[in-house]
Amino acid sequence: MDKLLISGGNSLKGEISIAGAKNAVLPAMAVALLTEGDSEIRNVPLLNDIKMMSHLLRIIGTKVDYRDNTLYLDTKHCSFCEAPYELVSKMRASIYVLSPLLARFGRAHVSLPGGCAIGARPIDLHLKSLQKMGVEIKIENGYINAQVDKLKGADIFFDKSSVGATITVLMAAVTAEGITNIINAAIEPEVIYIIELLQAMGANITGKSTTELVVKGVKKLKPVDTEVIADRIEAGTFMIAAAITRGDVKVINCIPHHLFSLMEKLQEAGCQLEYGPDWIHIIAAKKIRSVNITTKPYPGFPTDLQAQFLALMTVAEGTSIIEENIFPERFHHVPELNRLDASIELDDHRAIIKGVKELSSAPVMATDLRASAALVLAGLTAKGTTTLSRVYHLDRGYEKMENKLQKLGADIVRSH
Repeated sequence: MDKLLISGGNSLKGEISIAGAKNAVLPAMAVALLTEGDSEIRNVPLLNDIKMMSHLLRIIGTKVDYRDNTLYLDTKHCSFCEAPYELVSKMRASIYVLSPLLARFGRAHVSLPGGCAIGARPIDLHLKSLQKMGVEIKIENGYINAQVDKLKGADIFFDKSSVGATITVLMAAVTAEGITNIINAAIEPEVIYIIELLQAMGANITGKSTTELVVKGVKKLKPVDTEVIADRIEAGTFMIAAAITRGDVKVINCIPHHLFSLMEKLQEAGCQLEYGPDWIHIIAAKKIRSVNITTKPYPGFPTDLQAQFLALMTVAEGTSIIEENIFPERFHHVPELNRLDASIELDDHRAIIKGVKELSSAPVMATDLRASAALVLAGLTAKGTTTLSRVYHLDRGYEKMENKLQKLGADIVRSH
């Protein structure tokens, strides 16, 4: 099993290019199932999650090829309407195939999802919404058994904002009979990207970038032809890496306005920031100031950057409080950071961090995707050599992260 060996103390300097967004590619792959034809998805990083989704699409009957950061999907011969436990248990995004299978074939047999160990992430909103659209759903032996004669438009209200549920309903609604109104829809950049993708395929959706969407069903969509947006979480992770190492880094091929909430907090911490149409330049403060954050749906501070920012706060001056409102149990990285001599206490869904002068190396273990990134960042500043195991979590969302960090001057190597 691979490990990362990270020797701390080097300031990151240079320029780094950001890959396409994993959380946009995965639903785009599912969207391709809505059509019968050849689809093309460009700017795709080669991540474990995308490999698993490709495997799932092949099981369904899709021909999948990956060349030069582009996915080529041929969905003409799809017929198998099952997403097995072996795949769905490892990657929560597999649930995205549920709506396309129902829309195209009228049936689906999909395992209840798994994924990262970051607390409960129920799919009640997905299933209740589909039931309103006429789907008959039974949960049996850990599987969702769903069938429908024809999806029908409905009024859908989400009790809380949900990226997954919003995308699930959009995929069901675009070819449903009648009109679907989605109230309290998520407005994360990945949702906006999927809306624009569906519109380019011929879907009739209004209200983009608002929490109220109106979808008028159409009879047929064109195949997918898209270039994936930049990964705001990867960009944010490298920005925080620059800050924690007191570095000077220019992040390119990114979308700055997707990261304004992080940029504001880094400026509060003392960092200097400049940005242009597709780049952000961060010059870290010599002394990081403590900053409080509260995770919220977009455009608030993203939960997927909480762990990384918490790592930064372990070496800030003063005490900071990080409140997690999206996934209250998302603090599995805290015990591991404390092994590096951080001073963090948990109080329900809050972490109270007393900044220390420096972290010290220790063997640590990744528990989920973003926790693993936080431990890499902590290792970059810790005294000595930190050994991070279970890096397969990291590989789910970052393509060869150690190679990119090496180019910025980090002392980090992968050990088999």
